[in-house]
Amino acid sequence: MNSLEQKLHILKLGRLGQVYLEWIERARETEMDYGEFLEEVLSEELVARQENQLKKRLQNAGFPFEATLEQFDFSRHPELKRTVMLRFFDSSFVEKAQNLILAGSSGLGKTHLAVSVGIKMAQLGYSVKFITAQQLVNRIMTTTNRLEIARVLEPLTRCQLLILDELGYLTMDERVGPVLYELISARYLKGATIITSNKNLSSWGELLAGGDSALMVAIIDRLLHHGEAFYLKGSSYRTLGKESYGLQRPALPNGGSPKTVPQSSLPLPEPGVGGSSTPSEKGPEQQAS
Repeated sequence: MNSLEQKLHILKLGRLGQVYLEWIERARETEMDYGEFLEEVLSEELVARQENQLKKRLQNAGFPFEATLEQFDFSRHPELKRTVMLRFFDSSFVEKAQNLILAGSSGLGKTHLAVSVGIKMAQLGYSVKFITAQQLVNRIMTTTNRLEIARVLEPLTRCQLLILDELGYLTMDERVGPVLYELISARYLKGATIITSNKNLSSWGELLAGGDSALMVAIIDRLLHHGEAFYLKGSSYRTLGKESYGLQRPALPNGGSPKTVPQSSLPLPEPGVGGSSTPSEKGPEQQAS
């Protein structure tokens, strides 16, 4: 390693160490001036660093697969408008700490949409965490004290976008409800959150042990204050062409309405839960189908 390469290594200019000889030769051939040469080699280093940072953000996010909005088949979901979904692919979604709930039967593309938003936000430079509800439950159930619970919640609270996937497939232990409320409350007005679920919001109270609807309403209240909920309907992508074998997916309890859920349809929380005796009156307007 020569003196220049040592200096580049010490300064952690890894990309420059790989391309500086090429750029010196190019500068000679094109009679490039010093300022242009410096700008070009520094641009190489900057692009390389941005690519490395994106790779790290994607790795840290823990996405189960890659997905884009372009890959989502909106023709199968007339209840969803592409122009409406594009709002959640804008940086304002994270900057304004908004929330998105995608509900519907299994196999309709809820996770695909959530991951698509997550990857877009990672590309825009935001920190993202993807976790399934069952993974969260498992981590909570292994804790034995308050400090361990805090360690579980810390990365999920700190990230700028949290994606909680598959909420509703299993009833959660009585220990989980208060921790879930703590997580959503900690993110309220501070970080964006996406939740996918196979359950209608009016059934979320059943997900907590003992059917604690008051606690769940307090959670939903915070999610919908600066958020929207959409219901996907139709047949599972995984069972296309298999309807003749009786594999049709059951519809949501409310018939799969694509409209945003009005908070007035939710059971009222008991006084003292979440600091409010009634759901917020600042819920989102219903979306036209």
